[in-house]
Amino acid sequence: MTESLAPQKPKPVPYKRIATEEAFAPAEMMAIYREMIEKKVVDDPGFNTMWGFYLGGTSERSRHIEACMSDLDDLRLRHMDEAGIDMQILALTAPGVQIMDRDTGTSFARFANDQLAAAVKRHPTRYAGLAAVAPQDPAAAAAEIQRAVTQLGLKGVIINSHTHGEYLSDTRFWPIFEAAEALDVPVYLHPNSPPRGMIGPMLECGLDGAIFGFGVETGMHALRIITSGVFDRFPKLQLILGHMGEALPFWLYRLEYMHKATVASQRYEAIKPLQRRIGDYMRENMLITCSGMAWEPAIKFTQSVVGADRVLYAMDYPYQYSLDEVNALDAMQMDDATKHAFFEGNARRVFKLG
Repeated sequence: MTESLAPQKPKPVPYKRIATEEAFAPAEMMAIYREMIEKKVVDDPGFNTMWGFYLGGTSERSRHIEACMSDLDDLRLRHMDEAGIDMQILALTAPGVQIMDRDTGTSFARFANDQLAAAVKRHPTRYAGLAAVAPQDPAAAAAEIQRAVTQLGLKGVIINSHTHGEYLSDTRFWPIFEAAEALDVPVYLHPNSPPRGMIGPMLECGLDGAIFGFGVETGMHALRIITSGVFDRFPKLQLILGHMGEALPFWLYRLEYMHKATVASQRYEAIKPLQRRIGDYMRENMLITCSGMAWEPAIKFTQSVVGADRVLYAMDYPYQYSLDEVNALDAMQMDDATKHAFFEGNARRVFKLG
């Protein structure tokens, strides 16, 4: 029996590796999650099963996630150095404050953003951060974006998809988009476990999480944002999707064809004419990272669909931490300028890293 070779540490390269979807969670938030699960505070099977596993499990994966998530110093930096990651763009892990009640979520978002800003200040060349907000109170969320960007120096906003089953396509949430556009910072639409009305058939066969359910739910959310006219109302807004665009680039032909047909049919009140095609919004208002999808064919296809200036590198730490994946992406058959943009240049432009 042959022993498997240890992963090789990535070699020096002529670009910085900036990982743009990397999760953290204050220990205080983990404590809130534990209490919520133990007391059955929310009727959310996705949250209860996922965080019940991570916080109560004894598997190697659950121990790894719990240990790495709250560390913003030695352990995380050591892992970054081992993987050749020069900088992480940090964001509060899903579901963040969106699983909490309005007042707790609003208060804890400020706490988490202060903690994140302190970590960035300790390690300014290694970290940048995205602001957490509680959409439960859209006006307070918009105010927190203003504070986090102008006072704390955070570089964008993280929204962990739905909030108690409600979606940002509802106009009552649009003050969040208005604030982000006004400050010229992107909104990262990150996956969340599907809500109760969607999760059942996925949960019963183990397909509710990152394997499938996350992408399906978040891709639908992004489509709701497009078809609701968000980008017609906020034409300069930039929305980031991870995991190779939650599969939307691969569906684009059919999305455009069927959207046009559905508008013409007048079948749904929610589907109205838009100023541009769905692909135009994807190429002009959306950015895509490869978090959890270290796969050269998918990366190149997505670059061909939305443009090489709109596809960014991400690792998805600590949920996905693989030196082999870094090596595979370093080895992609790609011209030097495009590879530099993928790993470094696009992130510097999008997040204004200098």
